[in-house]
Amino acid sequence: MGKQLSKQQKKAQVVPFLQDGQYYYNKGLKAYREQNYQKASKYLEKALELDPNDATKLSLLATVYTDMGQYTQSNDLLLYILDFVDEDITECHYFMANNYAHLGLFQEAYKCATEYANKAPYGEFIEENEDLIDLLTMEEDEDDPFLKDPDDLILKQDAAKSLLESNQFQEAISLLEEIVEEYPEFWSAHNNLSLAYFYVGEVEKAKKFLQTVLERNPGNLHAYCNLLVFYYYERHDDKVEELAKALSNIHPLLFEHRYKLGATFALVGYYEQAYKWLRTLYRQGFEGDDVFYYWLSYAAYFTGNKNFSEQMWERVLKENKQKEGSEPWNVNQEEKQQAQNMSIEERLYAIFLSIKTDSLEEVERYKAASVPQSKLEQDFISFALGQESSPAEGIQSFFQIINRLFDRTKQDELFLYSFQILSRAYQGKCSLKNDVAWAASLEYVWRKQDSKEQVSQTTIANEYGTTSSTVRKYVNQIKELSVLE
Repeated sequence: MGKQLSKQQKKAQVVPFLQDGQYYYNKGLKAYREQNYQKASKYLEKALELDPNDATKLSLLATVYTDMGQYTQSNDLLLYILDFVDEDITECHYFMANNYAHLGLFQEAYKCATEYANKAPYGEFIEENEDLIDLLTMEEDEDDPFLKDPDDLILKQDAAKSLLESNQFQEAISLLEEIVEEYPEFWSAHNNLSLAYFYVGEVEKAKKFLQTVLERNPGNLHAYCNLLVFYYYERHDDKVEELAKALSNIHPLLFEHRYKLGATFALVGYYEQAYKWLRTLYRQGFEGDDVFYYWLSYAAYFTGNKNFSEQMWERVLKENKQKEGSEPWNVNQEEKQQAQNMSIEERLYAIFLSIKTDSLEEVERYKAASVPQSKLEQDFISFALGQESSPAEGIQSFFQIINRLFDRTKQDELFLYSFQILSRAYQGKCSLKNDVAWAASLEYVWRKQDSKEQVSQTTIANEYGTTSSTVRKYVNQIKELSVLE
């Protein structure tokens, strides 16, 4: 019996097996040879998490990205190889030239191709490189060589970035729309156009361009970070938590991606994750701008690293004196948290009550608070303070509807319900011009929700001075809005 048990124990022994970077590389190489690029990229990305500076693995993943049409990501990796791994891997210049050509960046392609020719005159790809140079320097006519014109895309992209940074959003939108039309696979322009639309309150257009990137360029980290920012400012807290959790499991290789991830986490208040990436960049000698040090200071302060936060804030002021007064230790975190925990209808109701009690300093204080505000809140505050000579379309009617209800009742639950429905109507571009009909219908629907209330549409219509058919029409519209998520 003992011998039998001994045999079973021996049979049950498991040999430990560690899945290192080479294991995932081999799996990725096999998938690549089978032309399963999606699977290959996943295995190779895992391999590089374990061996982040392995040139062979980086090169293969760059090749996979090229075959998937992800030319920008491929060039990011090739640049990383040259800058941080081995500058003597000269074929990177040739591969980058091909990627730039695919993107329509012909001058950049030409620069990389000539760089390869200079650095590796007897290189493995020298013949293909010469063919590429010939193609890039073809003349459509003798008087107008193709490469004599400046690179249109680079100039436009730089101009668009400057417009965004100076808050000239409409001008940036016009320029970026030109870029995405002429260069439909230049995803950076799509991302910037999405942000510009979001900043001017065109949320649906912003999401449309963002969705284009996510569908046609899956895994685009900038797009996912922008989506997280959108969710944050729209107060979709459950979606913020879900996406932030997913992004917390990402381990980007490139400095640019680590910066984007860290800054995004800081903006949405996930300071531990923000500090992890921004502090890592700082330790690796990354020289950022005032925005980098701003978010690093905030992330450090709210993770308990106050001395380091103060040091970083000195760097902020060195780069940008106008930031003085916005130090993280001056943020009323308790007040900010309280505002963030309120629903949008609660915040709108609080603003409305401040207006009705002539407490405009409360509205001013809320406007200046470092809390996310939806486009509706911004429009509502501006209207309340009389700061817009031409108020946003619909916002005056929005206010008048609530005001009519306020003249009849002071039921908090009715107002919270009304703000919820009207917020959806406003964001959905519904007409709010008939403020009497909206107010009457909102009160009717809310009162009918309580089974004890015996009220008819005719009675409500008479009380408001409108018709029962009009109330019926708006009641149906309110019911449709009520079922929206």
